[in-house]
Amino acid sequence: QVQLVESGGGLVQPGGSLRLSCAASGFTLDYYAIGWFRQAPGKEREGVSCISSGDGNTYYADSVKGRYTISRDNAKNTVYLQMNSLKPEDTAVYYCAAEYWCGLDRTQFEYWGQGTLVTVSE
Repeated sequence: QVQLVESGGGLVQPGGSLRLSCAASGFTLDYYAIGWFRQAPGKEREGVSCISSGDGNTYYADSVKGRYTISRDNAKNTVYLQMNSLKPEDTAVYYCAAEYWCGLDRTQFEYWGQGTLVTVSE
């Protein structure tokens, strides 16, 4: 049974940092691309970052480029999203998702976690 579990969300002040984790079970993570998505209240879910299987190529939305870093530890079956210089507009529920191919289009991903809330506020 494929399962993804996000953790690491919380409340942080503007300019602060958080690291999200996406722990996978029921499948071998290194055979899959992992994407991070976020959904703010009243908005559609949007792609934030993705890391491919194999060569580990990374992709970022323009809104987070230079501030977020995605990485994977296949030995721990976990993908991370390091978020720096956080802004109030980064507030959202963050989800990780798995699929064979990397991308920032949520419709291409089949397996999803339950999400973790990130709140950026004074």
